[in-house]
Amino acid sequence: MLWIAIRMLTGDRQKFYGLLFGIAFSTLLITQQLTIFVNLIERGASGAYNVSNADIWVMDPVSRTTDLAYAMPSTALDKVRGVAGVDWAVPHLRANAAVRTKDGDLEGVAIIGVDDATLIGLPKGMIDGDTSVLSQPDSVIIDDVGATKMFSNQDPVGQRLELNDQRAVVRGIADAIPSFTSTVVLYTKYSQALRYVPGTRNRLTFVLVGATDGVDPVELTQRIEAQTGLKARTRDQFASDGVDFIIENTGIPFNFGITVVLGFIVGVAIVGLTFSLFIRDNIKQFGALKAIGVTNRKIAGMVAVQAGMVGIIGYSLGVLGTVGFISAFANNPTFKGFYIPWQIPLISFAAMVLIIAITGWIALRGVMKTEPAAVFR
Repeated sequence: MLWIAIRMLTGDRQKFYGLLFGIAFSTLLITQQLTIFVNLIERGASGAYNVSNADIWVMDPVSRTTDLAYAMPSTALDKVRGVAGVDWAVPHLRANAAVRTKDGDLEGVAIIGVDDATLIGLPKGMIDGDTSVLSQPDSVIIDDVGATKMFSNQDPVGQRLELNDQRAVVRGIADAIPSFTSTVVLYTKYSQALRYVPGTRNRLTFVLVGATDGVDPVELTQRIEAQTGLKARTRDQFASDGVDFIIENTGIPFNFGITVVLGFIVGVAIVGLTFSLFIRDNIKQFGALKAIGVTNRKIAGMVAVQAGMVGIIGYSLGVLGTVGFISAFANNPTFKGFYIPWQIPLISFAAMVLIIAITGWIALRGVMKTEPAAVFR
């Protein structure tokens, strides 16, 4: 009987392909939009995760993320270093500036000043050059996404920039996680950053801390806050703060949520309509099966097999389409580092099962109401 159900389904190729398209399109839309949403909000944590060797970030109590921070007096560094359990503590400066290229273009950039001695604060990897280039005068390292954005048709290394009336020379390209806004990022030594971004007397943005071996970072954050009055967060906590800030202060979750819901509704509409037409066109065949003694339970099993076959094939095509989309744009700086979390295909699968269940139930009602004698009329 199941083979008969499959032959009935594939016999009408137009409706069969229509069902596959409905499920595949709905799965593609849900999976792709959820993937982009997750990867976008995770970029709110890029500032914390680009500094891989800092266990704790210390900041002014009103600071919220790496991009929304209030400067502290330089004495905060000594206060943090005096807390028991702190192995090392270094200054970290983050500020915005406008840079003029030699072509006369103006670009907004983020300046990150890292510790002069240890260079703690730089991304872990380098695409071109070495971190030691910062020992040269007026040196900066640009992030790879910013290099593509600012120097799309030329080699960034060796390019000269005018940064707040100061000379800056790009001497390396860092492999960094892009920020949420994809702002061009320039890394330099802390002392050099102070010259690039003159401002108020308090310009120490963060203090990066390494915990002594055997000391729990969470416990150390509480100790730092109690003794210094500053705000201390572990790297994971601070990364979560960045993600939460995007979710709470932008319309991204709402907009992506609308798209996902529309994908679900479109799937139900297309599949439901096509499946209903398929059942209506084959109502005589189902009536004949009932006339020769096939029970409603077996009929329901046949419809379930038809719906399941369409669902599995359509779902697979939709997920493969999302994988193809991510792979096709893998070299695009906008989509750098994008991946498909394993939870998203499961969510799409649950949505597909729900679509199939709703449309299958609607179609099955018509079959169950069919009288065996209808085939002889």
